[in-house]
Amino acid sequence: PRGPFLALNEALVAGVRAAGVGRLLVVGGAGGLEVAPGQALSDQPGFPEAYLPEAHAHRDVLAYYRTLDLLDWTYVSPAAEIAPGTRTGRFRVGGDQFMTDDQGRSFISAEDYAVAFVDELEQHGHPRGRMSVAY
Repeated sequence: PRGPFLALNEALVAGVRAAGVGRLLVVGGAGGLEVAPGQALSDQPGFPEAYLPEAHAHRDVLAYYRTLDLLDWTYVSPAAEIAPGTRTGRFRVGGDQFMTDDQGRSFISAEDYAVAFVDELEQHGHPRGRMSVAY
């Protein structure tokens, strides 16, 4: 079934196209990141049940964006944990893979996520794809 989050993104894309905007950056989720090829984080044992609907909605939205050929989009996924913190300017950028630090934690401060988002906006490094960011 088509959920409201997907419908919202379809309307967003229609509006962006109608306005003549050629590029869109989307704030995504971490649940669909791959812990192994073809295995999403949200499908793993222990994934918080309360976050499953949101993770599945983000998965459906990303699948929708991947069908678009008339819009240059980038889907920016944060680490599993994102919270206010310190802007360090030091973080890793990836693609579809779930990233953790040496202690197995997947975290990014909101400040560094914003820096990564603006960097992508300016540098256009992930056209029509997903970008992930974590420490």
